[in-house]
Amino acid sequence: MNQETENVECLIIGSGPAGYTAAIYAARADMKPVMYEGLQPGGQLTITTDVENYPGYPDGIMGPEMMDHFKKQAVRLGADVRYGMITEVDFNQRPFKCVANESKVIMAQTVIIATGASAKWLGLPSEQRLNGSGVSACAVCDGFFYRGQDVAIVGAGDTACEEASYLAKLCNKVHMIVRKDTFRASKAMQHRVENTPNIEIHFNYETEEILGDNVVTGVRIKSNIDGSTKELKVGGFFVAIGHTPNTGIFKGFLDMDEQGYLITRPGSSYTNIEGVFACGDAQDKIYRQAVTAAGSGCMAALDAERWLASQQHATA
Repeated sequence: MNQETENVECLIIGSGPAGYTAAIYAARADMKPVMYEGLQPGGQLTITTDVENYPGYPDGIMGPEMMDHFKKQAVRLGADVRYGMITEVDFNQRPFKCVANESKVIMAQTVIIATGASAKWLGLPSEQRLNGSGVSACAVCDGFFYRGQDVAIVGAGDTACEEASYLAKLCNKVHMIVRKDTFRASKAMQHRVENTPNIEIHFNYETEEILGDNVVTGVRIKSNIDGSTKELKVGGFFVAIGHTPNTGIFKGFLDMDEQGYLITRPGSSYTNIEGVFACGDAQDKIYRQAVTAAGSGCMAALDAERWLASQQHATA
């Protein structure tokens, strides 16, 4: 059976602040971008409640509403935004062959990757049930809402230590739950946490259950030594055990680090393949903020536009 084939100038894989911003800029450059939004249209912000740190919203805004604004702006300017996902790519030659929803072939002159990253979770039913109602995977995004309260954070690496230190400046007390008897974090980060008086570290404990009906009211943790449990009264529960970049389909084509984050040329969105650009959390494991993702989406669209113009000029 012959697959349906479509030729496009600019294909954007993934949505969220990076993808939608890339679509806005690409549409204004008359690149007629086609976007496939992915499994989670709007990205991680669609599971975020109040967003107070994005410029231009003095009263804050709900994450899903903000992403709806981004999408409407992209569509108004001419982006073709489609529900669905790219399930296969072939970057061996240009135009690049990409398969949408396992059935439709897209032949793209340029590709912008904005597939983002997914937070790693503990896998508890209560964690998913209370996600956005006291459970968060981003202390920098949501810590402000818990100022003056007691909170808990689970994790043992640099990110967990950084986020615990950040929360300690806002919150009354921070309970840090560490599965083993040591941190995985650098010595400097360990010392920072250990020397912060309102951080209490619970070594050799795992989270058994997050408590609360509609909002988080506490957490029950279990000792890995004797199996005993104890309950901590907290209003917020933060998961800081890492993120997984959604870049699996690009393995074998694009350079990535050991965690799977795409490697881009410093100061640009260029990947190792000419004509393929990456932006947002798929290539950013340091900042991971909506505003930096949007900025990198702008960069990707500008890079794609200029690169395509240079190719057309070279063949003219």
